[in-house]
Amino acid sequence: MNKRITDLTPREVWTNFYKLTRVPRPSNHEEKARAFIMQWAAENAIRAEMDEAGNILMSAPATPGMENRRGVILQAHLDMVPQKNSDKVHDFKTDPIDARVDGEWVKADGTTLGADNGIGLAAAMAVLVSKEVPRGPLEVLVTATEETGMDGANGIQPGWVKGDILLNLDSETEGELYVGCAGGVDGRIIFRYSSTPVPAGSKAYKLHLGGLKGGHSGMDINLGRGNANKLFFRLLKTIDGEINPRVASLEGGNMRNAIPREVIATVTIPAENAGKFLDRVKEIEAVFQAELGGKETSLFLVVEKTALPESVIDQRTQQHIVNAILACPNGPARMIDSMPDTVETSGNLAIVKIEKERAEINLLLRSSVESARDALAQSVQATFELAGAAEIHFEGAYPGWKPNPGSTILQTMIAVHEKLRGKRPAIMAVHAGLECGILGSIYPNWDMISFGPTICSPHSPDEKVNIASVEGFWEYMKATLAAIPAK
Repeated sequence: MNKRITDLTPREVWTNFYKLTRVPRPSNHEEKARAFIMQWAAENAIRAEMDEAGNILMSAPATPGMENRRGVILQAHLDMVPQKNSDKVHDFKTDPIDARVDGEWVKADGTTLGADNGIGLAAAMAVLVSKEVPRGPLEVLVTATEETGMDGANGIQPGWVKGDILLNLDSETEGELYVGCAGGVDGRIIFRYSSTPVPAGSKAYKLHLGGLKGGHSGMDINLGRGNANKLFFRLLKTIDGEINPRVASLEGGNMRNAIPREVIATVTIPAENAGKFLDRVKEIEAVFQAELGGKETSLFLVVEKTALPESVIDQRTQQHIVNAILACPNGPARMIDSMPDTVETSGNLAIVKIEKERAEINLLLRSSVESARDALAQSVQATFELAGAAEIHFEGAYPGWKPNPGSTILQTMIAVHEKLRGKRPAIMAVHAGLECGILGSIYPNWDMISFGPTICSPHSPDEKVNIASVEGFWEYMKATLAAIPAK
């Protein structure tokens, strides 16, 4: 008989997580999840309040004998990234996640799982109601809309939260403590074009490039995975002179913080080039598969006939967009000198959408060095200025989190880990936008650490969480809370 998620250990964490999978909570559509958390708090006699930004703060007094300990904030975000395979029928706004046990892992069926950051939130909820976890004064901060811009963290007001040690539960490798993270900025580029009639004697085709792994645009950016937008526009550039494809509509990627996994486009070509077009697409598919076969074992290019569109993009603008997207910086730009395995600066050419006389390109640029982030933005700006973009915007910049080698909570958690596991934890910085950077700018007195269980392939339908690591994470959290120093 298949094991149920609610039978896993620690049961209190997995039960909470399973309940979260039943409540829709994609970014920007978290209303049902907020209502669920507030109702859960009421049922468990937990004090809870919500701010104007949609964040929830729950609190509980110290357990007996722990009243003199420093106040701790357990922090997790409420939303999840809504990604699914193209053949999966699923509405993230209404449908529960179909989560299941698969050997040593918990996975979802064709969609993201929401372990990022549902496991962290589930553990924080379990601590609030546990009678067996000795701890000082406790707050649980549940932030809103982290994945699409950290809106909740940006909206928190000074003075609302009372503790001074923050344990962020949004990291994804057990046995690692994160003491720093990258900042970032969103790029938005717009081209406007005049629709032109479909050239006489054309045929229309739907092109689908897919099967890529995608993944987190920070954590996975250095893994050598394919970027669907880059590949597709390389295809267009390759066949431009001999086939003369014209784009009618195109959609590539759908999340700014996910490496794009597929592109679907409608193109027209002169009828006399149809045979050559089909041959060249198969040749280019084979080239892509050969180049990326070690990383992208399921890459495909599918072509099928479709009805002629009403119009296509004008040829000059199409050429400018193709050239600019191919020239645009993407992927790791620099590694951290003192941590050569960790990316310092990167770009993710995340979304391209062409329709109705408008083309929009969205990027997420990350760096743990603010000046390097801004320099990368200048490179992007220069690329699209040369291509004649109508608008170039950089928005939503957020700070990184600078490591504090004198951190008290860091030394406490190192000692706890050595006692529990007999070894020192890895001390890391992460190339992702943890909310610690923003929260630390609002509460500069906070001493902060980020940690969590092992989660693989977040932000993609391959997301999975290791079952044994959740138990290890839970035991480590309990031992840390018991070891928090006195005020």
